[in-house]
Amino acid sequence: MLQFEYKDEKVRKILCDAKTLQRKVGLEMGRKIKQRMNQLEAANNFNEYLTKIALGKPHPLEGDLDKYYGISITANYRIVVEPLETNLDLESLKNCKVLNIKGVLDYHGGKNEWIIP
Repeated sequence: MLQFEYKDEKVRKILCDAKTLQRKVGLEMGRKIKQRMNQLEAANNFNEYLTKIALGKPHPLEGDLDKYYGISITANYRIVVEPLETNLDLESLKNCKVLNIKGVLDYHGGKNEWIIP
């Protein structure tokens, strides 16, 4: 089962409290985020999520987010996670059991619009 750490206390509070999450992003988006977090948590390791579960089309990010992965919530918004492993090759990610959750972001069109935090 994957475990989560959070970028900071603000991100943790929003993502761990359903009412706060709903106030921040609305009911439908909140449900989708919670569903994706539950799916992530159900994986035994991050490699399993990437290769077998693969919900939300997980993909490595580039540029200033090159150590992170994006996991789709909607057409534009992604949960941004950082595998807490030194190496990010698929074999090493079999050992990754902890993800750092950075937040929820729309990075399309060259913008970086964070809705969480």
